[in-house]
Order: sequence, then C-alpha cells, then structure tokens
Amino acid sequence: MLRSLRALGALALACSCASAYAWPERPITFIVPYTPATGIDLVARQLSAQLPKTLGQPVVVENVAGASGNIGSERAARAAPDGYTFMVQVNTLVMNRSLYKSLPYDPVGDFDPVALTSWGSLLLVSPASRKPNTVPELVAAAKAEPGKLTYATPGVGTPHHLSMALFLQRTGADMMHVPYKGTAGAVTDILGGRIDAMFLPVHVALPQIKGGKLKAIATGSAKRLQQLPDVPTLEEAGIQGGNVDMWYGVFAPKGTPPEIIARMNQEISRILQSPATASAFEAQGMVPATASPAEFGKLVAKDAQRWAEVVRAAKITAD
Repeated sequence: MLRSLRALGALALACSCASAYAWPERPITFIVPYTPATGIDLVARQLSAQLPKTLGQPVVVENVAGASGNIGSERAARAAPDGYTFMVQVNTLVMNRSLYKSLPYDPVGDFDPVALTSWGSLLLVSPASRKPNTVPELVAAAKAEPGKLTYATPGVGTPHHLSMALFLQRTGADMMHVPYKGTAGAVTDILGGRIDAMFLPVHVALPQIKGGKLKAIATGSAKRLQQLPDVPTLEEAGIQGGNVDMWYGVFAPKGTPPEIIARMNQEISRILQSPATASAFEAQGMVPATASPAEFGKLVAKDAQRWAEVVRAAKITAD
C-alpha cells in the first residue's frame, strides 16, 4: 500500500513538472512598440509566420505605438513572465533609458534578453550635387564655420540623431541640428540641397543614391556594405568607435523561465538561417544575426552604457 502511494506521488510530481514546461499551450503575443511596416514590425511578422510551425501555437503581432516606443515597452514590461508575451525592439530601447528623465519602467532591468535577430545599418549621406564628398571634407568644413552646416534627423533622440551626436563628439565638428517630425520631410530637404548631411537607413538612402540624388560619404557599420563596396566605414574614415549599427532583437518580461527563453532563442535562430528570411531582411537593409540570450544581454548592457555617455555629453533630452 505504501509503495503504491509513493508511486502515485512520484507520478503526480512528474506530471506536474512536465505540465509546468509544456510550453506553449496557447497563443503567444509579440508586442511591437511601433507602427506597422517599420523594420521592427517586419522582424516580428517574419518570426510570427514561422514560429507556429514548430511551436504548434499561433504567434500574434500586436502593434502598440506611441511615445517613441515607451507605451508598448511598458506594456511588455508589465506582462506576466509566463512565456506568452514577448517584445520585438531595436536599440532605441536602451537609448530611451538615458533620453527620458522619468520612465514608468526600466528599459534594461525589466526585460530578459531572448534573441538577437538582425543588424540594420545607417549611411552618412549628403546631396549629390555638391560637397562634402568625404568624411574629412565634412569635418573640415564644419570646423571652418562652426554651426553653419546643417544635419537633419527624424526627431530628437532618434538613432539618426544620436549617431550624428556621436560623430560630432568623435570629430570635434560643430553642425546645426534640424529635427523633423519623421523621415519624409528630412529626406525631401536633403534632396533639395537645404540640408548638408544626415544619417539614413540603407533601404531609405539606397534608391536615392542609385538615382544620383544622394551620395554616401560613409557607412556606420562595422564592415563595408555589400550594396556599396566602395563606400568606407566611419572607422576607415578615421572615426574611432564610429560604428552606429542598430540591433534588433526579442525580449521577454523579467522573470520568464529560462527554459522558455532558451527554446525561443533556438527556434528564432533556426528561422534566421532561412534564405527566405535573409532575403526579406535584406530588402529592408537588415542582416540576420544570432546570439545566445547571455551574449545578447551583454550587447544590450554595453550599448546602454555607450549611448548614455553620448546623450550625457550632448545634453540631449526627449522630455
């Protein structure tokens, strides 16, 4: 009798443990803190289309835009850490930690890194019709007449803005910031020659470069881009620590079981190795990339510190 009771108890415990990790048992939500059709949204939808094939459950993308991604990020941070809510983000997540004086969540401490998905590159461009043609020419002109040359951004605190802030800090150049409400107006004015330079994502700049309206002075990536093999990197142009690539990745609310994070990382890494996924990403100027949760966490922490120093030195605030 005692043996039977012990056997039943062991069986019950085994079933309990098994059910605790029988994940997923219902649909999963990917929160995207930005509007549809953005690079982050593309990453989320590529993953959500493929993950159900191996996870056996639907993955729903929920766009929760507003406040530079802070509304959606807060919702993700407050979600139950049960493996049914994830967030797809870009490195603006860690930038916001320094840009906003008061946030209702911790952009770093309230999340567990799950998986790096890709890198997106920014190009330093200028109007094709006139100088500068190189980074040294741009720096020399900006130093010769401080504050006269202009640079555009889609807004204060955007990756484009912080990238130029880092560029100016590294070179000692002085240019006037002209912030716009979005990319379209900024592109219109640099094409019209009313702006001297700016950072633009590859997929936005490339058609204008091919059309002879813009020229790429340098790429902010660690290596030269396949699409523009003759354009030097900022590092090659003499800007130490000039890499301004944007990372994209998946996060979970803090406290999500590590077994679930490991499984999700494994499945996402598998998807990123697909040629179809690579083609979809490359069409948006992104390159698939993978990393373990621990490696991704180190990248996030390092980037948070780096951009905090840039924001502090440039006295940028988004409030």
